[in-house]
Amino acid sequence: MVDATFKRAELDSDNIVVDIGLATQELNKVLAAFNYRNLDEEPQFAGINTSTEWLAKHIADQLADKISEGALGEGAHGIDAIAVTLHESHVAWAGYERALRPSG
Repeated sequence: MVDATFKRAELDSDNIVVDIGLATQELNKVLAAFNYRNLDEEPQFAGINTSTEWLAKHIADQLADKISEGALGEGAHGIDAIAVTLHESHVAWAGYERALRPSG
């Protein structure tokens, strides 16, 4: 299970942090690249320890790129940070949080 948390200091003009529909859609696109794949066998990850923490960072970075591209809507440019948590089981999980650079 993957949790993505979007953070901002103030709500936008629609009183939301992010359009959750767009956020879910874009998160699913990011995750689709990992479905049923052994990351250790992927050339793009050669020589990388694809730990849970690294994967959480990679997903957070991909979501940050989606925000920059406008894929989560114009209001998403006000997001200050993203946190991604990967649940390996009901007792073990790890995550990564990153700040976003202000646009403009």
